[in-house]
Amino acid sequence: MNIIELSKINKFFGAGDNRTHVLKDVDFTIEKGDFVAIIGQSGSGKSTLMNIIGCLDVPTAGSYKINGVEVAKMTKDEQAALRCKTFGFIFQRYNLLSNLNALENAALPAVYSGIGKADRTARALMNGGEIILADEPTGALDSKSGETVMEIIKSLHRQGHTIVMVTHDAHIAAQADRIIEIKDGRIISDTRKANEFFPLQNPVKNVKRSRLAELRYSFLESFSMSVHSILANKMRSLLTMLGIIIGIASVVSVVALGNASQAKIMKQISSMGTNTIDILPGKGFGDRHSGKIKTLKISDSEFLARQAFIDNASPNVSTSGTLVYKNNSVTASLRGVDRAYFSVKGKNLTVGRIFSPEEVSQADSVVVIDDNTRKELFADNPNPVGEILIFNKKPLKIIGMTEKDNSPGPMSESMNLWVPYTTAMYKITGGKDINSITVRVSDSVKSQVAEDSIEAILTARHGKKDFFMINTDSIKQTIESTTGTMKLLIACIAVISLIVGGIGVMNIMLVSVTERTREIGIRMAIGAKQYDILLQFLIESVLICVLGGGLGVAFSLTLGWLVNTFATNFGMLFSTASIVLALVCSSSIGIIFGYMPAKNASNLNPIDALASE
Repeated sequence: MNIIELSKINKFFGAGDNRTHVLKDVDFTIEKGDFVAIIGQSGSGKSTLMNIIGCLDVPTAGSYKINGVEVAKMTKDEQAALRCKTFGFIFQRYNLLSNLNALENAALPAVYSGIGKADRTARALMNGGEIILADEPTGALDSKSGETVMEIIKSLHRQGHTIVMVTHDAHIAAQADRIIEIKDGRIISDTRKANEFFPLQNPVKNVKRSRLAELRYSFLESFSMSVHSILANKMRSLLTMLGIIIGIASVVSVVALGNASQAKIMKQISSMGTNTIDILPGKGFGDRHSGKIKTLKISDSEFLARQAFIDNASPNVSTSGTLVYKNNSVTASLRGVDRAYFSVKGKNLTVGRIFSPEEVSQADSVVVIDDNTRKELFADNPNPVGEILIFNKKPLKIIGMTEKDNSPGPMSESMNLWVPYTTAMYKITGGKDINSITVRVSDSVKSQVAEDSIEAILTARHGKKDFFMINTDSIKQTIESTTGTMKLLIACIAVISLIVGGIGVMNIMLVSVTERTREIGIRMAIGAKQYDILLQFLIESVLICVLGGGLGVAFSLTLGWLVNTFATNFGMLFSTASIVLALVCSSSIGIIFGYMPAKNASNLNPIDALASE
């Protein structure tokens, strides 16, 4: 039974005036179990014919059948399956992968035929090789080694393998059962010396797996080969990662800086009072007539305090003047407030207490000072409670001190005093009007709803709107929106560096495909399908990007530790979401920018790839 059938095979190389006719109407058949030698001088077309028989190359014209099936009608993967399970190659040029050892090179064909690791490390003729294609098998050997190789080939013939051997040595060819001589691309003789045909003793056993198991096997083997390739080319891999490392580190660091800045600003805003609304006379900031408007009353504050949506309300009386302690005289700001003011504004005391309800109702001369005042007047006394201050010639007894104010604005730098609003009105300013009202909105109520309700209440009480409000929640939302926009803008700029890094990965992977063309050809020659080549190069690209992403995150975290340890004015606040997103981005870049080089690698023609240097 014929296993190989060639009819009118022609092969041309080149084009135009350089077009060369290498094979000319080649016709012959080979039976199963035959031992055929093809001889001829260099340039006669022997190797080209061998490549066509082994499905490494395709004829320009003619018919070639394997087991009665037309090869030209087979897909590339079906031809790869022939190279994997039907043909066994003995290459003239060795065609070994330099980054694999001898055992790994010998076992490589079995990888593409699905044989497990334990089984494939125990056999030499890995995939059975029903047809052995030997291209000058003794050409680079001494005579004794050549005789050993020929004994192995003859032994394989006796085991039922069909042998097709190309040689220019007549002595070697004479050991075959049939000799085909080719000259200038044409068969000039076809002589049979013997008719020894043997049944195949060790046919290839198909490895049967489920679709899921097959995918798992392919992925794990491709993953292993990808890791091996990356480790074998450490410097190239590191340079490929560099763009991704910089891009990921930039994205994570920028987001961390933005988070830290936003958190710092939010903390400062919170120190001004969480969910608070300040009510002031006039039409708004810059109103020149606001000082003449005296419509805000204590009764307004008391009425608002009774509303269900308001937790606390404090009337405020503000003034400034000269503060004296012993021989020291400084300028300070004094605010008359209710005791609820401290909880409304989130001011905590380091020592002492706030004034009691009785002290408020009796207009007692008690005062709470801030840390700036203590530093200025009591530098050597960390607890000035009980000391007497003179403000605008009025004595005030210190009963408490607030912690350092880190909120933005002039109050964080000036010296501030707080007394009961009754004390401020009746003993210091002598007036009956208040300057403002501060309310704390219940947590269950939206700040904007509360603001609208307060506006309606006070407008009804006053008969007109002669006040304006400052809503700290609105300020907070504005700042959050602004910082969020800035983070997004800067992150977009950093993402551009990621894209540039991805393009770098693609370019280097394209160069890698060019450098490794011969490796790809060898893998295809021993049975690698397009999917196998595509998967290996794609996994390499993804691994490089993921490793680069991991190194970028590690670099950013290290930088963050250094900044948070040694910097005082700013810091970095990392979020798990940004790190996960960065790693997802790096993986996506590996897939997107690695696909084209991987696809190019899988589309290479086996014989062209093998001929590459």
